[in-house]
Amino acid sequence: MTNDSPQAPESPSSQAPSFSEALRFWIKLGWISFGGPAGQIAIMHKEIVERRRWLSEDHFLHALNFCMLLPGPEAQQLATYLGWRLHGARGGIAAGALFVLPSIFILWSLSWLYMAGGDVKAIQGLFYGLMPAVIAIVISAVKRIGSKALRTPALWALAVCSFVAIFHFKISFVIIIISAGLIGLVGGKLFPKHFPAAKGHAKADSGEGPVIELPPAHPASFRRSAKILVLCLSLWWLPLLLCGWRLGWHSVHFQEGLFFSKAALVTVGGAYAVLPYVSQMAVDHFGWLSQEQMISGLGLAETTPGPLIMVLQFVGFVAGWQHPGGLSPLLSATLGALITTWVTFLPCFLFVFLGAPHVEGLRERPTIASILTAITAAVVGVILNLAIWFAWHALRPTPHSFDWFVLVVAIAALIAMERFKAGVVPTLTACAALGMVWHLIVR
Repeated sequence: MTNDSPQAPESPSSQAPSFSEALRFWIKLGWISFGGPAGQIAIMHKEIVERRRWLSEDHFLHALNFCMLLPGPEAQQLATYLGWRLHGARGGIAAGALFVLPSIFILWSLSWLYMAGGDVKAIQGLFYGLMPAVIAIVISAVKRIGSKALRTPALWALAVCSFVAIFHFKISFVIIIISAGLIGLVGGKLFPKHFPAAKGHAKADSGEGPVIELPPAHPASFRRSAKILVLCLSLWWLPLLLCGWRLGWHSVHFQEGLFFSKAALVTVGGAYAVLPYVSQMAVDHFGWLSQEQMISGLGLAETTPGPLIMVLQFVGFVAGWQHPGGLSPLLSATLGALITTWVTFLPCFLFVFLGAPHVEGLRERPTIASILTAITAAVVGVILNLAIWFAWHALRPTPHSFDWFVLVVAIAALIAMERFKAGVVPTLTACAALGMVWHLIVR
C-alpha cells in the first residue's frame, strides 16, 4: 500500500520477529483459522500473545476492540492490524491476504464440486472432527482473555451485561460497544479504581517470558491518509469498472461487484449480522441462487478455514455459474467468485490502514484507556456469546439430537490444551483424524 514500515528498533536487544518469520506464521494461520471469528481470534491470541510473545495481552485486546468496531470480518482485520504493527504496510498486506487466501482456493474447489454435482462427503469427516477442537480453543481463549481483562467487579458485571444483552435480548453489537465506552468514560472519572487503565505494552505480564519491544508505530499524517485513500479506492473500483465495461453494466458480475461493495460497508458485527440481508437480496431480489443453495454455501463456509463471510464467494460463484452470459459456466463462476471476494476484503485494508496509527496513539491517553478497558470487558461477553452459539449448533445439529462425540472430543481437547499444554495445530490435527475415523466407521 504505502511505505509506512516502522523504523528499525534502536536497541540491539530487541527480539522483534523478522518479516520472514512473521510471514511463515501468517501462512500457517491461513490454514488453521477454523471456527469463525471466535475460534480465529482464540488461535491468534494463543499463538501471538501466549506462545510467541509478540504482543502483550493489553495490546492485543486494544487491537481487537478497534477491529470489532469496523465494518467487515473482525478476525481478518485483526490479523491485518497485527501484521501492520509488526512490519508496517507489507506486514499488514501479508497477514490480511494470507488469512483468506487458503479459504479462497478451498471454497472455490468445494463450490465447483457442489455445482458440478460432485460428492463432498469424503471431506465431511475431516471437518466434523474440527468442530470439537474449535469449541475447546474458544473456551480456552474466553478463560484466558477474561481472567486478564476482568480485573474488577465492575468489569465482571459489564461483561455479564454484555453477554445477556446480545445473547438474550439480541441487542446490536454496535450499541453494546458504544454503551460500554460511555460507561468506561463516566466510570473512569468517577470510579477510577473500578475501571483501571490498561497497562502499557512493555509492562504487560500475561503469559510466560518477556514481551518483545516493538519499534514505534508509523505516525498518522494527512499525506499518508490521502495516499492510502487514493490507492485503495483505485484498487477497489478499477477492476469493477473494467468488468462492467467488458461484460456489460447489467451483467451479473458487475451487479455482484456493486452489491457486495455496499455489503462490505454495513457488515459491522460480523458475518452473522449481514447474512440475513445478503440472503434476502441474493435469493429474493436478484434471484442469483435458491435458499437451499444459500444454506449449503453457509455450511461449506463454516467448514473451511478463514472468515465465515467467505460464504459471499460461494454466492458469487453460484450466481456466475447460473447466469454465465456469453462465458462458460466455470469461467463465469470463477470471475463472479473473484470479484465478490475482491470487493469484500479490499475495504478491510483501507479501514485498518487508515485507522491503525490513530488507534495506536490513543493507547497512551488515560481517559481513552479507561474507555477501552470497559469495551474490552464487553467484548469478553460478546466472544462468550459467539462461543456458546458455535458450541450449541455443533452439539445439537438438529432440534431433537445431541452429538456426544463432539462433546467428548471437545472436553478431551480442552484438557489436552489446558493441562498438557498441547498446541493448536496438534489439537486440530488429532481431532480431525478422530472425526474422519468416526465418520467412516460409525456414521
